[in-house]
Amino acid sequence: MKSKNASEERPKPVPLVAVVGPTGVGKTEVGIFLAEQVDGEIVNFDSVQVYKYLDIGTAKPTVEERKRVPHHLIDFLEPDEPFNAAAFVELADKVIAEIDERDKRPILVGGTGLYLKALLHGLFEVGDVSEIREKLKARLEKEGLASLYQELKHLDPETAARLPETDWVRILRALEVYYATGKTFSELARQHAFSERRYPCLKIGLSIPREVLYRRLDQRVDRMLAAGLLEEIKALLARGYDPNLKPLRAIGYRHLIAYLQGEVDWEEAVRLMKRDTRHYAKRQLTWFRADPEIKWFHPQDLEKILTEVKRFYQRFRP
Repeated sequence: MKSKNASEERPKPVPLVAVVGPTGVGKTEVGIFLAEQVDGEIVNFDSVQVYKYLDIGTAKPTVEERKRVPHHLIDFLEPDEPFNAAAFVELADKVIAEIDERDKRPILVGGTGLYLKALLHGLFEVGDVSEIREKLKARLEKEGLASLYQELKHLDPETAARLPETDWVRILRALEVYYATGKTFSELARQHAFSERRYPCLKIGLSIPREVLYRRLDQRVDRMLAAGLLEEIKALLARGYDPNLKPLRAIGYRHLIAYLQGEVDWEEAVRLMKRDTRHYAKRQLTWFRADPEIKWFHPQDLEKILTEVKRFYQRFRP
């Protein structure tokens, strides 16, 4: 998929509403409620829900929920197709324009903060890194991820501190940036500063007490397992998909693949899945809490959220 420099493209300034927050907080329900109330359509910005066949473990909106309002950028890629923030911006720009042409309102829903940030502010470009990428992938195979992560900690400790030690995609990306430009990812991000505003956007953040969220996440893992997550993963592997593919390294998928490969027993796989789900939610909260533009609500405060959204739209469509 060809990607463009998002910062060079200036789309029509369609007003956007984005529903953000940690996994399991209730973004899907609030997003659908808003779309129904304001004649909107959902634009997904979850980086794993874009993939086909990964349904239970990604908590995709159900078929019934997707019938209530149109959903875009969900369930459309094969698990072995590459996807990143630049590709997301290119597709989201197109979808948002199409929704606006139908005189509907785009409601963005998801938890991948980088995708939303790239859509609203653009991305910095580093040129062709294909040769560097191949060399790094060869080193990954030979040396292992821990070695490359330690290298990143030495070259760009600020970026390394923000990344899980298992996130090979972003670790390699940060190293690519450094070897392509001679500058660290964190330095380039500060220079770019994501200062451009590509769309006006109201960001609705959803938050509940952390102990309640963590209890809810543990219960959600149990529901996913009861709903057949293990069978979903077996079916993916039976289709011939490599267990090391990026989406299959997502939470839940990598844990049960480790169980299927005999690396951990069932109880340990479930324990680690619950632990890492809580850790992921914590990282999402840290990311979103750092954004002063987000207006925070309890997910049950639907009328308050709707009032805020209507007030926002009145600035553009009185």
